[in-house]
Amino acid sequence: MSFGDPNNPYGQQPGQPPQGPPQGQPGYGYPQQAPQGVPPQGYGYPQQQPGYPQQQPGQPYGAYPQQPGYGGQQPGYGGGMPELAHWGLRAGGLIIDGLVIGLPYGILVGIGGAMGDAAGGFIALLGVLLMIGLAIWQLYQEGTTGQTIGKKAVGIRLLREADGRPLGFGMAFVRRLAHFLDSLACYIGWLWPLWDEKKQTFADKVCSSVVVKAN
Repeated sequence: MSFGDPNNPYGQQPGQPPQGPPQGQPGYGYPQQAPQGVPPQGYGYPQQQPGYPQQQPGQPYGAYPQQPGYGGQQPGYGGGMPELAHWGLRAGGLIIDGLVIGLPYGILVGIGGAMGDAAGGFIALLGVLLMIGLAIWQLYQEGTTGQTIGKKAVGIRLLREADGRPLGFGMAFVRRLAHFLDSLACYIGWLWPLWDEKKQTFADKVCSSVVVKAN
């Protein structure tokens, strides 16, 4: 019994013309037909590679979807990071806030001291209480809306760096305490926004806050 010539796998008889592979079966070197329902691969068809972003139609070759970053669109910023407030605006807002709190206090304490009696002492105490009340109210406004009277007057706002939302009263209070760091080493922290990339003081860096121009 003969199982065929291994050099003649298709059973070609001597003297007959060469025969191709059996009908319906691909020969050597031909692409195999993909199973039904599976798109063919190769020969100009794009192959999907796992773990890589899909190329979108109309996108240049090699371009991938952009990821949101520091300067991109972020929730809370309303279409993108606003322009950072420069040092002059920040200083102007701080001066106005100081006048709002300190001027009534100075006037009432001055009047009370000039009177020098019990009524004068009451007026001076009223000035101290007014100063504390205004400071707390300003801090609350800064934490919930991002603006004190001074910041609103110069058109700037204090926001969280991560999402552009107000700090909240608690973090605004922590930031106010962190200004102690700005006063160290000849008040260098208050001047840091002059050359800092994000125009932040040391307190801003500790609390991850930024001061931007209000829209």
